[in-house]
Amino acid sequence: MISFERGNIRAAELFGDFWFNSEPITLRDIRGKVALLEFWDYSNAECLRTQPYLKEWCSRYNEFDLVVIGVHTPQFKFGRNPENVETALRRLEIDYPVVMDNNAIIWTAYSNRMWPTRFLVDKDGFLRFSHQGEGGYDQFERALQSLLVEVGYHGLLPDLLPPIRLTDTPGTVCFRPTGEVQLGYLRGTLGNSEGYSPESTLLYDDEGFHLDGRMYLKGKWYNEREGMRFDGEIGEEGHATLTYEAVEVNSVMGVDEHKAGIVFALQDRKPLTKANAGTDIRFDGDGQSYVLVDSPRLFNIICDAEFGQHALSLKTDSPGLEIYSMSFVTGVIPELLPTN
Repeated sequence: MISFERGNIRAAELFGDFWFNSEPITLRDIRGKVALLEFWDYSNAECLRTQPYLKEWCSRYNEFDLVVIGVHTPQFKFGRNPENVETALRRLEIDYPVVMDNNAIIWTAYSNRMWPTRFLVDKDGFLRFSHQGEGGYDQFERALQSLLVEVGYHGLLPDLLPPIRLTDTPGTVCFRPTGEVQLGYLRGTLGNSEGYSPESTLLYDDEGFHLDGRMYLKGKWYNEREGMRFDGEIGEEGHATLTYEAVEVNSVMGVDEHKAGIVFALQDRKPLTKANAGTDIRFDGDGQSYVLVDSPRLFNIICDAEFGQHALSLKTDSPGLEIYSMSFVTGVIPELLPTN
């Protein structure tokens, strides 16, 4: 966490494209209160993992003059659509104010570099604390409480929110998971020897030799700036395979022209089971595990009991199905759990 000298850096105003759950808010309007600004994207796994803390802070400190504002700066093109963002807010049950920052104007004004990043603005409109990524929730809440005291509250504040997940516990040591795998010719990590061919369709062949953290495609895929779109004919199949190390696996996927698509998921060449299936996995009558991609968003595919190395295979025969990225969640090292 970074702390800023009091009265040194004035917080930039929130000039966004569209507001949800509120009329437009300026920091000048809420002068005298503490503002928590959360830069996020509804399709980002780390952002979604911080949401329970944001919601709880919003609830428990609302009466203490805390204003929570989400700044939605999209990572992918579909995040620029207000309808997609509004749908996500309803699904995630987010009711605090959120401003769309489609052109990253607010993002740039705050010199932001990653999702999520949260800032605390004091009662006089100056930046006081910031934190990038997951973790550090206890330190951030202490900083939040210190600013509420500056506002003038001197009563009993709530106890710090206990860790929601074991990986959030201070002092825990976690495994190093596979890094995020992005697709698309501008920033993607593709393992196929065919490589990328911008704005065109390639017939990919998976030769079977896989490096960890690289996506290997099979079938006809159209190369887009931010992802790879299956471009096969009816009856043809597209495959995407990678090896990884993690506990959980998430994938950002979407569909073309608002048509739902089906993606079958296998771990180590076997269908998923209820023991390792993610929250977005369904099962057909034959016990095959699949994801129904009905809108562009993040899908939780695998949730294992323990950290390990596995191979994930995605298979689809739905033309227009697009894969944007894969992300992975770590787990704690049991032998190094804190004992006090």
